[in-house]
Amino acid sequence: MEEMRRAIWVILATAVLASSVMVGVRGDDTKTLVKKVKGQKVCMKTGWECNTWSKYCCNETISDIFQTYQFENLFSKRNSPVAHAVGFWDYQSFILSAALYEPLGFGTTGNTTMQMMEVAAFLGHVGAKTSCGYGVATGGPLAWGLCYNREMSPSQSYCDDYYKLTFPCAPGAEYYGRGALPIYWNYNYGYIGEALKEDLLNHPEYIEQNATLAFMAAMHKWMTPVKKSQPSPHDVFVGNWKPTKNDTLAKRVPGFGTTMNILYGDQVCGKGDIDDMNVIVSHYLYYLDLMGVGREEAGPNEILSCAEQVAFNPITSSPSSSS
Repeated sequence: MEEMRRAIWVILATAVLASSVMVGVRGDDTKTLVKKVKGQKVCMKTGWECNTWSKYCCNETISDIFQTYQFENLFSKRNSPVAHAVGFWDYQSFILSAALYEPLGFGTTGNTTMQMMEVAAFLGHVGAKTSCGYGVATGGPLAWGLCYNREMSPSQSYCDDYYKLTFPCAPGAEYYGRGALPIYWNYNYGYIGEALKEDLLNHPEYIEQNATLAFMAAMHKWMTPVKKSQPSPHDVFVGNWKPTKNDTLAKRVPGFGTTMNILYGDQVCGKGDIDDMNVIVSHYLYYLDLMGVGREEAGPNEILSCAEQVAFNPITSSPSSSS
């Protein structure tokens, strides 16, 4: 995990120098540097966030629009005694991970409302996929996101020998679900590990041992297309993606619903108004309200839902399309 540790220490060291102190408040001495590259305005900040030249760094950063108290409001029950990952998830881990993706547009695309909506959308998926609220429900079922960091009762080791030449299963390793957007199967651990420069194929347990890495893996899934010819969840949410005629025929439109299509395919989408889909949508809307944006900004049902969408990657057609 040395590569990740170095990256985190660089950000932390810069944070201290910039007097940010990782409490969700930017130091007063942070400055935005501006220049033009091929006629396009790009920016870089002198603090620990967005310290790479990027057009997205000309906007507010995530810690400007989403601070510690808001994270605590969204995940108010995560450290309750009955939660399964007490003390694991925290704002610092989230914001450190986000700092690496902000120059790519994560939470820094568009105006402030769009930025907050993307944070809510990403965390809506995270909250729904790590919730234990529908078992305990004290304080309301939507308050229990980040209850888990791993699958509690795996039914299998999730080792697929089809990938034995590219991502062979390590002896004794178990590839059950782990993380903020849970990772399953050896090929997904191998692929994401390569992207993050971490040996997740041989050490999948890293994901449940380090919250920053767990959030980084989830953000990688949010920012990266499953296939080169397809959009990422980020792209369909912020409006970077233009549907083709085939997409329109498949009822795939820009917005939150299509993020579910990319991440879960026909496990959730194209099955009508099912509970698995509605739980994810409900978390997103709840978080929009708590963040002060308001669920009315989320748009009509055809944007929120994937109930009638044809999956980009049906699970039956490709083993690599599973999460």
